[in-house]
Amino acid sequence: MTLDPRVFRTVLGQFCTGITVVTTTVDGGPVGFACQSFAALSLDPPLVLFCPAKGSRSWAAIEKTGFFAVNVLGEEQQRACARFGSREADKFAGIDWRPSDLGSPVLAGALAHVDCTVEKVHDGGDHVVVIGRVHSLGEITGERPLLFYRGQYTGIEPDKTVPAPWRDDLEAFLTSTSADTWL
Repeated sequence: MTLDPRVFRTVLGQFCTGITVVTTTVDGGPVGFACQSFAALSLDPPLVLFCPAKGSRSWAAIEKTGFFAVNVLGEEQQRACARFGSREADKFAGIDWRPSDLGSPVLAGALAHVDCTVEKVHDGGDHVVVIGRVHSLGEITGERPLLFYRGQYTGIEPDKTVPAPWRDDLEAFLTSTSADTWL
């Protein structure tokens, strides 16, 4: 079966994603790229994953150093996202950052960050699937996230969100005989 790439992109665009900037430092300089394909993978051991394009220069730098930080972007960071999604030579021009525990750039204003080392890399077609072992976590700011939906930036309205039923009592949810009705 042959899929039309435009239709494929449109269909997958119906899935709202958060936006991150994945960073490292190579030869003392900061490197990073905007990344929507980021997810938590495992609690024990603590693992995350992201999927960069095989030809990404930023991925080549991360692969070389073996460490990276994932910066979760806030709603007010649309310009930073556009910069890190571009092919500009100096994506960090005008961007405030500090080094993480492992030395990767943590962007000022990020909602949170995850500091990792590369654990494994798997083939994923025109991308690779990078599994990272989490070494430390940054503070959470509590601001609203920057989201991407149908080819556009968007946000959420806190008063319109509905908490998951298990958010406040995960143990009760996991042991509940009526948990099936919550799903």
